[in-house]
Amino acid sequence: MGEPSPVAADGGAQLLELYDRALPQVYGYLLSRCGGSVTLAEDLTSETFLAAAAAVRKGADDPPPVTVAWLVGIARHKLVDHWRRRARDERNLRAVADEESVRPPDETWDDTGLDALRARDALARVAPHHRAALTLRYVDDLPVPDVAAHLGRTVHATEALLVRARNAFRRVYGEEAGNG
Repeated sequence: MGEPSPVAADGGAQLLELYDRALPQVYGYLLSRCGGSVTLAEDLTSETFLAAAAAVRKGADDPPPVTVAWLVGIARHKLVDHWRRRARDERNLRAVADEESVRPPDETWDDTGLDALRARDALARVAPHHRAALTLRYVDDLPVPDVAAHLGRTVHATEALLVRARNAFRRVYGEEAGNG
């Protein structure tokens, strides 16, 4: 195999230098989107830094920009991958068809007046594919085409998913209001 190239060594040194500074930001980003699950946020944070190290090592000829924004981008992908795995696992366990009615995709969603803690709890209780779509769209404030790209769906399918996700969220959020 031989010695790593100087470029890969420089990228690795940059990543190590950035690690202490970026760790709280990457972890905080993930923790706020994992429904407060410390274990999951820690696992995804470690996956993020392992993927970053692999990317730096692999990109010896054209190293990626080693920045906090780049690491958060990797973290976002790791989170989406987690949601996809979880949704796939749930689908395999419960082959239940989603029969919710679909409203037009241009329906507005008024999220003013939501209680943040209740909303976080409600978000944690909706299906993973709904949680992923809602988080990317309304927490990360991504436009629908970007949400579609992250989820590997068409824009039209993502709009329909967002309608179903908002309906599911409203239902769970309303249930929590009745319990609170």
